[in-house]
Amino acid sequence: MRISLMADIHANRRALDACLAHAKAQGATRSVFLGDYVGYGPEPHDVVERIMEATARGAIAVAGNHDHAIAESRESMTSDAEIAMAWTRGQLGPNEREFLASLPMRFEDDTRLYVHASPQTYPDWTYVNDGPAAKRALEASRAQTVFCGHTHLPALHGITATGQLVSFQPVPSVPVPLPRHRRWLTVVGAVGQSRDGDPSAAYAILDTDRAEITHFRVPYDVEAAALAILRAGLPPSLAHRLTKGR
Repeated sequence: MRISLMADIHANRRALDACLAHAKAQGATRSVFLGDYVGYGPEPHDVVERIMEATARGAIAVAGNHDHAIAESRESMTSDAEIAMAWTRGQLGPNEREFLASLPMRFEDDTRLYVHASPQTYPDWTYVNDGPAAKRALEASRAQTVFCGHTHLPALHGITATGQLVSFQPVPSVPVPLPRHRRWLTVVGAVGQSRDGDPSAAYAILDTDRAEITHFRVPYDVEAAALAILRAGLPPSLAHRLTKGR
């Protein structure tokens, strides 16, 4: 089975559509969405609608902090994110709001755990942004493999039975074996708002038969997405960071 893994879409319809089309061409037969479908971007309704349609066909989706913030205004965010969130709340209808509110914080599937941030329950929305954070995240779960997003930076970490940590910077389109004598944590890059200097969309495919994961970068019309942010009246800095991938 080939499972597409997509996180941090952030209301970027063009990036999502590009990744969905790419995953289909790669033979993905199942989709997992790792949260943050809204926030920052100009098309929250379109993106949530696509996620709703996918879950109706059997896809898995978990909640991210931006999705949680639709109903919970006390979520701590940057000023630009707060402005975008206030705008987003006015763009979503009751069906979209209800869907986001119904999403689980985590989903276990066989030996795999899907979360937005970390399996740790405290503090909320922990960033797995380095080796020590990945080790703490793996120690907080019994799953063989953990998949998350939240940092917008692709990464792969493994831990041995003796507690030794190995970390990789994934190379796009190059499969990485996930031998079962180690436990693994994959941070999936962001579909809708890259932060590693490459403005293209990022996602990954897990091949459960081969026990390997491949990270991909997918080009899309970034300039059109940035222009849509400006036309929506959202902070210009959000359009700028989209084009710079930072």
